[in-house]
Amino acid sequence: MMNIVIKSIFFIMLIPFYLMGQNTNVSKVATTSATFLEIPVGAAAVGMGGAFVSVANDASALYWNVGGISKIDKYDLQIANMEWIGDTRFNFVGLVLPLGDFGTMGFSFTALSMDDMIVRTVEKPEGTGEFFSAGDISFGVSYARNLTDRFSLGFTFKYIQEKIWHMTAQGFAIDVGTLFRTDILGGMIIGASISNFGTSMKLEGRDTRFFIRVDENKEGSNDRIPTNVELDSWDLPLIFRLGLSTNAIQNDIYRFTVTLDAIHPNNDYESLNIGGEFAFMEFFIIRGGYNALFLTDAEGGLSLGVGVNSTLLFSDTIFQFDYAFRDFGRLQNVHMFSLEFKF
Repeated sequence: MMNIVIKSIFFIMLIPFYLMGQNTNVSKVATTSATFLEIPVGAAAVGMGGAFVSVANDASALYWNVGGISKIDKYDLQIANMEWIGDTRFNFVGLVLPLGDFGTMGFSFTALSMDDMIVRTVEKPEGTGEFFSAGDISFGVSYARNLTDRFSLGFTFKYIQEKIWHMTAQGFAIDVGTLFRTDILGGMIIGASISNFGTSMKLEGRDTRFFIRVDENKEGSNDRIPTNVELDSWDLPLIFRLGLSTNAIQNDIYRFTVTLDAIHPNNDYESLNIGGEFAFMEFFIIRGGYNALFLTDAEGGLSLGVGVNSTLLFSDTIFQFDYAFRDFGRLQNVHMFSLEFKF
């Protein structure tokens, strides 16, 4: 009975890949809201080219594949920071709490921010004396559980907000993720996730309010009639990921893991991420990968990273530092730093 349930869940999660693949002539780039939800999380994952959905072995699994947090057996706190494109800053905080037979809970916070900018108009191109800012945030609550010794399933419920000056858009979404460990190729792991399935978002606020004169031809008509510009609603960036990973080499000294992810978003063409991770005694780790293989008009793609943890120094609390570099071609390269505590 359990095998039937597992196969059914995987079949349901693969349906969107098939349905979305029926229309590949239109990319739909720049047609979704809250695109900050597509920014990758965690220096380990970024260093492996974003091929992490089947690895999902730290708190960044709250972003990549929430089903992976059920495999974490210690409290896991991760803090990540990155100077993102266009002089913006990206931050992520994730906390995973194993609760024994009850399952595993997780909490996450994501933020994209920028410095204040001068308000300029046609009449005052040097500035009106006012400043505005823009920023995005997301809060998530997650739950995952091992349904068998090989199969896990997890969910995330999250609140999303985008804000620019006096305008705000809000929405809610659900993520679903699974992991399944096989008996082939040294215990290859299959991972699948659906991210950002939720409500559409529309900006609302006083910046769309104007005063008009109903009839310019009639003397004495009121020129202070309040009106609002009607804005459209935009869907969230729905992302489907299917990944494979396996340890090509594993012994007491070395480990070499190879990973592959297929990405199918609702606002771009399909692509592949590939990556690898070489670990020496699980103390010093070197990573590399390539993002967005076969994606039309992709910028850059190469990712590199390193990691150091204190596994050999402390038995109870593990501290890990990770760094990742990602090439964005004509856009600026990005550098991500992560600190992780397992206790």
